[in-house]
Order: sequence, then structure tokens, then C-alpha cells
Amino acid sequence: MRFCSIASGSSGNCIYVGSEQAHILVDIGISGKKMEAGLNTLDLTGRDLDGILITHEHSDHIKGLGVISRKYGVPIYATGGTVDAMERSGKLGKIPEGIFREIREDEPFMIKDLRINPFTIPHDAAQPVGYRVECDNHSVGIATDLGKYNKYIIENLQNLDGLLLEANHDIRMLQVGKYPYYLKQRILGDRGHLSNENAGRLLCRLLHDNMKWIFLGHLSKENNYEALAYETVCSEVTLGDNPYKSKDFRIQVANRDFASEIVTV
Repeated sequence: MRFCSIASGSSGNCIYVGSEQAHILVDIGISGKKMEAGLNTLDLTGRDLDGILITHEHSDHIKGLGVISRKYGVPIYATGGTVDAMERSGKLGKIPEGIFREIREDEPFMIKDLRINPFTIPHDAAQPVGYRVECDNHSVGIATDLGKYNKYIIENLQNLDGLLLEANHDIRMLQVGKYPYYLKQRILGDRGHLSNENAGRLLCRLLHDNMKWIFLGHLSKENNYEALAYETVCSEVTLGDNPYKSKDFRIQVANRDFASEIVTV
């Protein structure tokens, strides 16, 4: 399996996961041009895609979806609530008929040799999900837009080879920043976003000897920065109640504007 963040941040998200047989994207919250450039770094184009998985309907996850769906006719996988919310929003424009494939939480499905399990995430969207993608004996997880984590989230992210995990904001930066009060409360709430500290605490529950790579993603442009997210998460891991130190793992911040290193697991 190959795993790559094409873009990840509060302004746009797009993640690639693939095998020798199948190539999928999780979200297209960036322009079609930017998505194509990211795929080109993997020696792929939009014509190679076998499916697009959507986590939820917010614009930083679907911005380029309409353009790409019209250009390539790639099947779009999303929950019924997300499909309905996307259609009602009018943000996608005219979509090819029959392009949506409705999925359900905790009901795995196959795209060629990739086994995909959607799991519920606590976020202020219609019917949002995260994804666990497996091929042979390897697996990667995408978990962003989490207001909180719980036993169910932890169970769905166990024994991964690779993980893209939200580290959205620094709590102090958010509290003293320019956002209006209601928006601060939304982000800090149980259906908002994970702070750097909580990302580190969740990661402590997921680490194991064979975890190969961790990307920290969905960083806020206004309330976080790469070095702070990295240092905070690493500190939580090193000082946390687990047998590991952060240097035991490859932890990297996914860039908001260009593709990350390509990881093979």
C-alpha cells in the first residue's frame, strides 16, 4: 500500500491511498489542478482513480469534487446524510447521474483489493465518517475533524501501519485569537476539532511496535503552526502513559500546500 497527503489543512484536504490494483482519494477539498499535481508526484492522473471517499460535506473536503467528478466520472463514496447535504448545498454543480455510492458506518466495502471501513466521527456535519483502509495485512487510517475521541474511535484505529491524525489547533492560540466567540466554542466543542494536546493523547492510545508512519494533519492556518503541532504531540507521546518515545516513530506534519513524502506500508 502507498499513502500520501496531497494537501491537509483547514483550507483544504486531499489524501491518496493505493495498492498495485486500486487508487483512491479521501476528500477533494482543493482545486482540481492541485489534485492533479499531487497525483502526478505519484506517477498517476485522475484517470487512474477507482474511487473518491468523502468524509463529510464541508467545503475544505469537497471543494474540487464537482470538477473532478465531471471530468473523470469517478465513483464517489459517502454516507447518505453526506450525499444529501452535498446535493442540497449546491456547491458541486451538476454531477453525473449515478455517480454516488452510498455507504454506511461500520459496514466495510471493497474497491478492488482495498477493504474500506467507514467509522462515525464526532463532528458538526450531517453524517461524517473517518476511514480505515486495508490491503493484505496492512492498514492505514484517516481521522480528522474529531471533536473528541472515545473507545469506539480508538478501536477503529488500532494496529495501523500508517495514520493521518488531526492536530488542528493550539488551545491558547485559539482562545486569544481573532475568531468570534461562537466559532471558538464550536472548534473547542465535542463536535469540533482535536487540539494538539488531544491529538497527542489519542496517539498514545494507538501506538504499537509496528506503526510505521504518522502524519499530523488538518492544521488551522490561524490557530496553529507546524513546529508547535509537532512539538506538542511529540511531548504528549514522550511524557504520556505509554512505553514509547516520540523518536521511536516517524512523525511528520502534513503540509497544507503540497504533497507529503510518499509512504509505502
